[in-house]
Amino acid sequence: MDEPGFDHHTHIPGTTIFDGKQAMKGYNLNKMCFSFNKAVNRETFREDAEAYMDKYQLTEAQKNAIRSSNILAMIAEGGNIYYLAKLAGIFKLSVQDVGGLQTGMTTEEFKEFLLSQA
Repeated sequence: MDEPGFDHHTHIPGTTIFDGKQAMKGYNLNKMCFSFNKAVNRETFREDAEAYMDKYQLTEAQKNAIRSSNILAMIAEGGNIYYLAKLAGIFKLSVQDVGGLQTGMTTEEFKEFLLSQA
């Protein structure tokens, strides 16, 4: 049985829809990622990620996703890709790397796909 308001025409299989429920779930994660707009906060995170995650009261599932550098798990835990981009940068992942992860392609395949759409 489908959830109320579920739209078969806009749902993409394997995609986490960022809706109000996901926004609430990921509020602290996204707030932490927003803090990475300041270089000092990125450095503080690199020095002691556990303490930094505790400061923002992340759930254990969110922490595990970060510990494993699993961007898709972070999205499933309420992370918004626009905020996660800062965290991805700390992990030395480019936007193309993340795009590849989201689509099941390698980074090179994803880059080629983007070029083919131009």
